[in-house]
This record gives sequence, C-alpha cells and structure tokens, in this order.
Amino acid sequence: MTHDAAPATSTAGRRRPPAAILWVGLIAGLSAILIGLLALFILPSLSGGPRDLAVGVVASEEELTAIETQLETGWPEGFDVEAFSTSAALDAAVESRQVAGGFDLSDGTVRTVVASAGSTAISGTFTTIGQAIAGGFGTTAVVDDIVPLPAGDPTGIGIGGLAFPLVFGGIVPAAAFRALFAGRRPWILAGLIGFSAVSGLIVAWMLRFAFGSIEHSFWPVAGAVALGIAALAIPLGALNEAFGAKGFTIVAALMMFVGNPFAGIGTTAAWLPAGVATIGQLLPPGADGTLVRAVAYFGGAGGGAAFATLAVWVVAGLALWCAAPAIQRRREARAAVKAANAGRAAEPTTAELPQVS
Repeated sequence: MTHDAAPATSTAGRRRPPAAILWVGLIAGLSAILIGLLALFILPSLSGGPRDLAVGVVASEEELTAIETQLETGWPEGFDVEAFSTSAALDAAVESRQVAGGFDLSDGTVRTVVASAGSTAISGTFTTIGQAIAGGFGTTAVVDDIVPLPAGDPTGIGIGGLAFPLVFGGIVPAAAFRALFAGRRPWILAGLIGFSAVSGLIVAWMLRFAFGSIEHSFWPVAGAVALGIAALAIPLGALNEAFGAKGFTIVAALMMFVGNPFAGIGTTAAWLPAGVATIGQLLPPGADGTLVRAVAYFGGAGGGAAFATLAVWVVAGLALWCAAPAIQRRREARAAVKAANAGRAAEPTTAELPQVS
C-alpha cells in the first residue's frame, strides 16, 4: 500500500533589502518625522499675529478714521475697531475681555490700554502700535497696563508653559492606572478622577507659591487645571477600556502632537492662524489654557466656551467608560467568529485529503 503525498509547496520569503538601503531609508524617514514635528510646534507661532482682534478706541470721528486706516494698512484684517465714548468704558471692556486692548486719545496723548495678563504678545503689539499712532498725530504715547501679570512672573512663563504638563497629566495616568488595576474598573476611574483633582491642587500651588505666576484665584485655577486633566484622562482611559491600546495610542498621539502645539497657551488662541486656533480650542489642552488664564487674571471672563468644551470631553469620556464593557464584548465576539472562520478555512477538504491506493 502506498500513499500519494500531496505535493509540497513552498513560498519564498521576501528578501530583506541591503543594509545600506535600510540605513538610508531609516534616516530619511526619521528626518521627515523631525521636519513634521518642527512644523507642528514652530510654524503656528511663526505664522501668528493679530486676526480680527477686537480693539477699542476713544477718539473723535476724524481720529478714529485715521486709526482704522493705519491699522488696516499695517495689519490687513488684523483688527476689529470698536468705538467707546469714555475712558472708563474702554477700561471696563478690556477688563471684561470684550476687547483685547485699546487706544484712548481723549486727553491729547495716546494712552495705550493693555492687559499683559491676557497675552504679552498682544500687549507688546498694542504698545508698538500706540507709539506709531502717537507719531502720526505728533503727540506722545503712554502705556496703561490695567490687567498686569504678577511681579513674580512678569513675562507670563508660568501659565504659558502649561501645555505639556497638562497633556502629560492626562495621558500617563490613563495608561498607568489601567496597568496597575487591570480589570478593576472602579479603581481605575477613581484613580483618574482623584489624580485630576490632586494635580489641579499641585499645579495651582506651584503657580502661586513656587513661580509667583498667580497672586490670587488659587481655587479657581486648581479647579480649571483639574477639569482640563480630567478632560484628557477620562476619555483616554475609556478608549483604553473599550478599544485597547490601539484606540488609546491614536488619541494620545493626537493630543501630544496636535493638541499641544495648537494650544496657544503662551500667546492665547487669538494670536494663532485661524484654523490652528479653532482646532486647538476644541481639544482639551488649548481649552484648558484659555480657562486657566481666564480664571487666574480676569475673574473667569472669556472662559465660558473653554469650560463648556472641557465639560463635553469629560461627559463624553464618562459615557464611553460606561459603554466600554459592551463594546469590548462585541469586539471579542467578532474576534472569536473571525478566528473560527479562519480555522474552518484552514481545514483540508475531502478532495485535499491523501488518497489511499
């Protein structure tokens, strides 16, 4: 009795490219990534500038027209001029963030009204423009900083540097608590919420007592930072629960490489290109930077949209967290069906079995 064995087949593996080609390809690929990162992190600031920035003016009709012409000539579409009848009205508008700054010509000089706590880039630009306006009218310019930065941090570095710590504070705990408490969902969620609250207190304490970046509003700043970290940590933790490392990694990378450079925390979103600013303010890092600055220096003025954005992220994260077990069960069921189908496809049919002679 002999058996006719099925003909053996072999598939040649793909040949590995020569080492020199791999070396060149790897360097080229990494260089392209580096160029992309430089563009993401630097170009938004380099391309920044005034964009429909609200500016208040106290002046006569003739002076107002001259200022509008000068602004439009120097910065096309950069400013949106609003007339005010009194100096007090202009100051109140700056304090409430109705306008970013202004020029008061009511006393024969050019009083440049700024709020350096809002953005040193904006206040510096207003100062320069005020000097130019004064030169055009043959008078002198004075600067009145009505919402200044604290003496301990006159350049605003403290709040301006929050972008990366906020992103780190949202990404790392989502991975760490799941690794340490795998399968213990209540502990993971409690850990994310607890870490967010503690982080808010730590950041506010550092800004107040270590850096001198804020002089008051400790608790509002702590709450704003906690909300921002929770708006990152809870959705990322939920993605990890529902879709595993793949879903977590994609969104974490989005926050790190888009949300971080597009946040505009140092200059405010008003100084970034329009599309970049919009994207940045829809993501937690940018929204939280806006909210922290608003509660730290302006009594919350201008922070409503940022608060709503962060709240939506938290609520969406909690909703996904609740749905994660069902999503995971469906994913496992589909994977089981796929594996079973693959197994049946691999079984030899009757025609493929060896023939006995």
